Amino acid sequence: MTDEALLAQVLTPYKKHCRYLRSAVVTEIDGRASARCEFEIPESCYIDDTGHLNSVEVNICYNQMMYYLVAKSVREGLGAGFESWTLDDFFERQLPDILIARFSSNFRRPVNPRAFSGELEFRSVTRRTPAGGSPFLHAETTFRYRDAESGRCDGEATLAFVNVP
Repeated sequence: MTDEALLAQVLTPYKKHCRYLRSAVVTEIDGRASARCEFEIPESCYIDDTGHLNSVEVNICYNQMMYYLVAKSVREGLGAGFESWTLDDFFERQLPDILIARFSSNFRRPVNPRAFSGELEFRSVTRRTPAGGSPFLHAETTFRYRDAESGRCDGEATLAFVNVP
């Protein structure tokens, strides 16, 4: 079930017309956290209506899904990698310290942006310390979006969580 208060707090940095994530259910299987989400984009925040989900909106939705999944994982002690974090740590680091190192998406069929679902899974979260560098968390994720008309988009993203506690 969606934690409405947590979702509202996670989406606070977004302008009101760019808060696309409506609900999210977070689960953990074999130590990997994942989220199933519902989205609605009544109107694009930057372009005239294209009639389909586009790459910018895919990225914005990914960010919102990922931020909620990390916050919920921290709060509930789910998954690996965030055991030492508090919610205060998450909100302090949400914007400046969670970086998308690599992002790719594949559009299989156009997705209706007015109502669609999304899924995000953390495949792995590992702590790394490069020679002479500061430790960070390296996360591999996969995501997918679907709508009721067989629209489909999927992809992968690599995250770097820097300045880890």
